[in-house]
Amino acid sequence: MKRRLGSVRARASLAATVVVAVALVAAGAAVLLSLRFSLIDQADAEADSVARNAASALSNGFAYDRLNLPDGDENPVEVLDRRNKPVAVGEDVEGMSVSGAASDRLNSITNDDADDRDEGEKETDDEDTLAAGRIGDETWYGEGTATVEGDTAEYRFAAVDVVTPGGAPLTVYAGAPLSTAQDAVSTALTTMLIGLPLLLLTIGAVTYAVTRRALRPVEGIRSEMAAITASEDLSRRVPEPDTHDEIARLARTTNETLAALESSVQRQRAFVADASHELRSPIASLRTQLEVGAAHPALLDLDGAVADTVRLQSLAADLLLLARLDAGERPPPDARFDLAKVVRQEVAARAGVTLDGVDSLELRGSRNQICRVLGNLLDNAERHAGDRVAVTLRTAPGWAILQVTDDGSGVPEADRDRIFERFVRLDESRARDDGGAGLGLAIAKDIAVRHGGTLTAGEAPGGGALFELRLPRET
Repeated sequence: MKRRLGSVRARASLAATVVVAVALVAAGAAVLLSLRFSLIDQADAEADSVARNAASALSNGFAYDRLNLPDGDENPVEVLDRRNKPVAVGEDVEGMSVSGAASDRLNSITNDDADDRDEGEKETDDEDTLAAGRIGDETWYGEGTATVEGDTAEYRFAAVDVVTPGGAPLTVYAGAPLSTAQDAVSTALTTMLIGLPLLLLTIGAVTYAVTRRALRPVEGIRSEMAAITASEDLSRRVPEPDTHDEIARLARTTNETLAALESSVQRQRAFVADASHELRSPIASLRTQLEVGAAHPALLDLDGAVADTVRLQSLAADLLLLARLDAGERPPPDARFDLAKVVRQEVAARAGVTLDGVDSLELRGSRNQICRVLGNLLDNAERHAGDRVAVTLRTAPGWAILQVTDDGSGVPEADRDRIFERFVRLDESRARDDGGAGLGLAIAKDIAVRHGGTLTAGEAPGGGALFELRLPRET
């Protein structure tokens, strides 16, 4: 049960059912109240009509016993004088009990009559006193019971004042049965009590079915992801539904993530394999020299051992830097340095390298990492140059542009993107390489990207290779 309630479709069905139930209960209560008020208004109108018909006959001088009063079952009527004494009663009416405004009117008449008796006179000059033969404009309403032929039922009563042509003030009470309103409200309530559960069950079932159908692709994605996790086969992909909704976009994003993860794992495996291969050579060479030196000290190639150690140390430093870059290492946001100064210092330390650039160019980023980029580019240029290496530093709107050119054979166009991959060395460079592992340009590219810039390879105007570093600058 907990597992079912924990599913999305169960929660969605429950939530939809609860919301609809609250809405239907509120709407049903409003309908019942509106129906009751409407039927009570109709009963009031009916009682008022009966009371005014009787009052009209009295105002025209009809005697009490000649009044044509309706049957008591339908509309019980009583005519009371100022002393609350019935002077005319509808057929078979045995008694009435009134509450509400009509009852307050009855008490008011009785109290006024008692005050008149105490004062010994009747106030005939009151502004509310009706003239002879007139009917009051105001009607008082209330609820109560009436007993007709021994049966007591609930009615809605209306009270109307009237004065006979002889000057006798009277009040006519007429009732309209509430049984119709009660039956109608009861019928509506019963219908709602029966229909509401059925409607809620239907809504819950339909919502569950629709949600289950809508979430079926999600289950397919989940099961495929579980299978991929169990098999560790990142070449597999989750099924993409033939729709244009959020689930289809989720499936596409999941497959894109799997593709990126597969590519990352493949690069990592290739990186580990290449690193192992590159490390194996200097380590094997160093071990061989040390073993020979241990057995025959006179044959120890100390310079070769030192060279292998330096190469091994450099390779380890490159691998460590790449690992930090892969982990997302970025320069501090508040770090600043003068690129022109860095370029001058690096060029001054190398013989035969010319410089053409601006005097000062401040940028945001890591000074050490940019020094590493420039050093790698110059190392690469010096390995492939004939006799000339040139550095140019200039600015463009929003960019600092550093170019390193040489007069070597250049980089074939088909290889200009591949040379920035890790452990990639072109055939010519491999033949002339003096120990590089093919990581320098890859490191330079990663550092440029981490600084929000680019590093591209092209052809120099006079032939040879041209490497262009672009870094964003504040304008």
